Amino acid sequence: MKLSEYLKDRLPAVFISLGTLALVLIFLSAFRIPVPAIAATAVLLGLGAVSVTLWDYFRRRRFYSELNSCLEELEEKYLLAEVLDEPEFLEGRLICNAVREADRAMYSRIAELERQGRDFREYIELWVHEVKLPVAGLQLMCHNDGSTRYTEQLQRLDDLIENVLYYARSGSAEKDYLIKKVPLQKAFSEVAVRYRSELQERGIGLSAEGLDVSVMTDEKWLCYILGQLIANSIRYVSDERRPEITVRAEDFPDKTVLRFRDNGIGIPETDLPYIFEKSFTGQNGRSRSRSTGMGLYIADKLCRRLGHSISADSVRGSYTEISITFGKNRFIVTE
Repeated sequence: MKLSEYLKDRLPAVFISLGTLALVLIFLSAFRIPVPAIAATAVLLGLGAVSVTLWDYFRRRRFYSELNSCLEELEEKYLLAEVLDEPEFLEGRLICNAVREADRAMYSRIAELERQGRDFREYIELWVHEVKLPVAGLQLMCHNDGSTRYTEQLQRLDDLIENVLYYARSGSAEKDYLIKKVPLQKAFSEVAVRYRSELQERGIGLSAEGLDVSVMTDEKWLCYILGQLIANSIRYVSDERRPEITVRAEDFPDKTVLRFRDNGIGIPETDLPYIFEKSFTGQNGRSRSRSTGMGLYIADKLCRRLGHSISADSVRGSYTEISITFGKNRFIVTE
C-alpha cells in the first residue's frame, strides 16, 4: 500500500482536518490572539495530524503487506487465516475474524460434500458388485451352452460396469492402490484371458514381445487400463485387413515403456489431441459405436495418479499406438 493511495482513500478526512484547522485559526484571530501564538498553534496541530496519519499508515501498511505476501506465497490460499498475525488496529482484527469465520464455514461445507461423495461412491461400488453377479451368471450360462450369440454384448456390458466402478474410485485412487513390482507378462496374460472369447470370435491376432520385465505399479489398476486398450482395439477393427494387436515392452535404464499397437481404423489427426479428455468420442465414436468417451479418460487419470504417463500416436486408416511409460526409482534395487 502506497502513501498516495492511503491519502487518496482518506481524502474526505484530510479535507475535514484542514477545514477544522482553518476554523480554529479564524477563531483565534477573532479573539485577537497574537500571530506568533496562532502560528505555533497551527504548527503543533499540523504536526499532530501528520504524526497520527503516518502512524496509522505504517501500521496498516505492515498488515496489508504481510497479507499480500502470504497470498502470493501460499499455494493453498484458504490457509491464509492460519498464517496471518492479528494486527493491532480494529479494522484489521475484524478482517482476520471475518476470514476465519469464512474458513470455518468452508471447512464445514467441504466436510459435508466429502461425506456425500463418499456415501455415493460406496453406493456405486455396492451396486456394481451386485450387478456384476447376474452378468457373470449370464456369461457362464452362455459358455456352458456353447452359445456365443450374446457373449460380445455381455462383455461390453461388463466393461461399462467396470468403467462406472473405476471412475467412482479414480477420485480417491490413493486409498485403493498398492504399488509393488508387477510382471508385465502376468498382467497382460490376465487381461488377454478375459477377452479371449471376443478376440477369437473376431479373428483378432494377439502377439506380445519383451514382456519379461516388471514395473512398479498397482496390478489391478494396470489390468483395467490394459483392458480398456484391448476393448478399444476390438471396437475399432478395420474391415480391410486381418486385425492384429501387438504389445511390446522396451526397457531403459530410467524407464520402461509399454507400447500397445493395433492395425485398426486409426484416429483422425484432428481428434488425437483430445482422446484423453472426459466424454470425448470423436469421429470414430460417433460413426462406429456408441462410445462414452470415458475409457481413455479414466485410463489417463489413473496413470497420472500412479505416476505413469500415457500418450497416443495414430495414422488414420493404418494404426493406433498407445504408450504407457513407467518410471524407475534408482533407490529401488531390482532383482
